[in-house]
Amino acid sequence: MKLVLSVFKWLLVAIIALFILLFAYANYTVYSFDTETLPEKYGEVEVKLFLSEGSNQPLVVGLGGADGGNGWAGPHGEKQRKLLQSNGYAFLSIAYFGAENIPKSLDRIAIEGVHKAVIEAAQNPRINQNCISVMGVSRGGELALLLGSYYQEYKSVIGIVPGSSVFAAVNDAMTTPGFSHNRKSLPFVPVPWSVTPDLLTGNLRGAFEKMMQNTEAMEASAIEVENISGPVLLISGTEDEQWPSMEMSEIIINRLKANDFPFQSQHIALVGGHNEHHDNFDKVITFLNTQVLSQHGCGL
Repeated sequence: MKLVLSVFKWLLVAIIALFILLFAYANYTVYSFDTETLPEKYGEVEVKLFLSEGSNQPLVVGLGGADGGNGWAGPHGEKQRKLLQSNGYAFLSIAYFGAENIPKSLDRIAIEGVHKAVIEAAQNPRINQNCISVMGVSRGGELALLLGSYYQEYKSVIGIVPGSSVFAAVNDAMTTPGFSHNRKSLPFVPVPWSVTPDLLTGNLRGAFEKMMQNTEAMEASAIEVENISGPVLLISGTEDEQWPSMEMSEIIINRLKANDFPFQSQHIALVGGHNEHHDNFDKVITFLNTQVLSQHGCGL
């Protein structure tokens, strides 16, 4: 019995020591992180353009989420790409972090750098540069809404499981915003220490729910979606395990209504999780064909 108690005591001491070390490391990481110097490769992106047949092609821009890389350009996005191309759209897949020669992490990503790449790609003679739509998934949905709110070139915005405000960078410190504009950090929802257990256990939705309890920060960092220059489609998951995309999509719709948004806005809440949209891409095609191609100068 004494041996068992002795082992238990030392095990408890080891656990406490490990907790103290982890806490010290977390504090060091947070307070030593350089929040002033912009990340390496700031403003750089990786693009891949997929053209359909013919000329005067409307352009759809695809932005991935917190996984990084150029997912829309790979096998994962092939089905959606081909569906867009078969309907006459050109597709521009953009990686804005997590690939070679671009920022390593989702930290203060330059939305002007992404926009510049879009405008350059739209110069292709087979593209209708007056008919550009931007589509993003998850944190990419956050970015798509930001692009639409800052730049009038986007004739529609599609946010798939999007955020309604700007959230923190995805790195060890999480003390900077995910996005910036013209080298200035955007206001963002901070990450409180209370989310630590959620992050350690992989409960991302729980972590974001706690962040969203900071209503003052949510409002201060809210994306000004009322400035978007065309129709908006939002697709969410009713049981999104990553973050409350359905609730944030409703926040976006309510903001549009409160500001008398002059264009069509629609929120489709799919029964399911964060990736339920994969099997419902036909809803994106329907939106583009009915709400975008009908705009002046946008027809095929």
